Amino acid sequence: MNTLTYLNHLGITCALGDGVDAVRQSLLSSHTPHSMTCSEAYSAPGQGPLMLGIVHEPLATLTLPAPYQTRCNALLWQAAAPLTTHLDACKARYGADRIAVILGVSTSGLPEGESARRYWNEHACWPDSFDYAQQELGQPAQFLAAHWQLNGPAYTIATACSSGAKALAAGARLLQANLADIVIAGGCDVLSQFTIAGFSALESVSNERCQPLSRNRQGINLGEAASVFLMSREPAANISCAEQLVLAGWGETGDAHHLSAPDPSGQGAIRAMQKALQHAGITGQDIDYINLHGTATQQNDAMEALAVAHVFGSSVPVSSTKPLTGHTLAAAGALEAAFAWLCLRDNPHGRLPPHWWDGQYDQTLPPISPVPPNFQLGRPARYIMSNSFAFGGNNACLILGRGPL
Repeated sequence: MNTLTYLNHLGITCALGDGVDAVRQSLLSSHTPHSMTCSEAYSAPGQGPLMLGIVHEPLATLTLPAPYQTRCNALLWQAAAPLTTHLDACKARYGADRIAVILGVSTSGLPEGESARRYWNEHACWPDSFDYAQQELGQPAQFLAAHWQLNGPAYTIATACSSGAKALAAGARLLQANLADIVIAGGCDVLSQFTIAGFSALESVSNERCQPLSRNRQGINLGEAASVFLMSREPAANISCAEQLVLAGWGETGDAHHLSAPDPSGQGAIRAMQKALQHAGITGQDIDYINLHGTATQQNDAMEALAVAHVFGSSVPVSSTKPLTGHTLAAAGALEAAFAWLCLRDNPHGRLPPHWWDGQYDQTLPPISPVPPNFQLGRPARYIMSNSFAFGGNNACLILGRGPL
């Protein structure tokens, strides 16, 4: 059996745009980004406007059973719908029971619950549109499986910021264990007042665009997104060998240092990156670019810079894309894996996402190398790492690369 895990097709929507072409153009642009929105839509009373990664693309209105009528599912379908033609071909070849769905989700129907609560406060009853099942974390995966009439495993992973990355690793394991022939894997999360209130209580939210690695960083921006891959043991049809992409390796660790703060020694992150390299059968010198977790909180950036410097030294190009999209929580690992995919495919000069910030590197951090605008490798990238470091020390690192030539 082929043990390679191919990432054949991608569906994506986020603050940068909708669809592969639009997101790639914005991601690799050398112009100052304007993807973030200054809004009070989710702010607590008196908090003022926040910089948020809001998806403004009009979402399709689907006729669905009440448990599936959520913004999360609408956003998920916005990303996933372009995969339908490919999936129909897979169903015809393998059967619906051999296709799995694994998603990283942490919000699910939170906005609908908030709206229903406000309605209850005014009317002492729930609105007709509300169904408690909207709150279940597992329902986005069930929705996608039901909408596509799939009968394989369908479940959700909820490990906060590492969820989407872990969904891809879980999908690869299903394929390698021959428990599925095709896996739809990724992540989806939406903005909500509850989420923003929680991060605000931790004093982790910035009112301005976040500044990862800067001495002036003040915390995160939050955002929403959906990113889904069609994964297979076989390369995609009608795509050249040079453009076939694989999930080359992954590493997962749990350091359980603190409920919300990372281990300042970076040991869990270091082990996750080393495990990913070992799984891919490569060394740190083979990595062309690292997409940092890069939240712009004091503790995350200090830990991650230390861990990256320990494993890779100071020369590998790095950037955080959260100033472009906000931190999309359970979707972040899948979204930033998608950014790695976009950097690897149809990118002959190896353009990389710039690290958008004020350029004031925090000198208390070990030196690493943020990507400036207009930077390119001068050749196609071969391997890219994407880091996801979640609450509770739940760490996941993915390596995407090119398939065998």
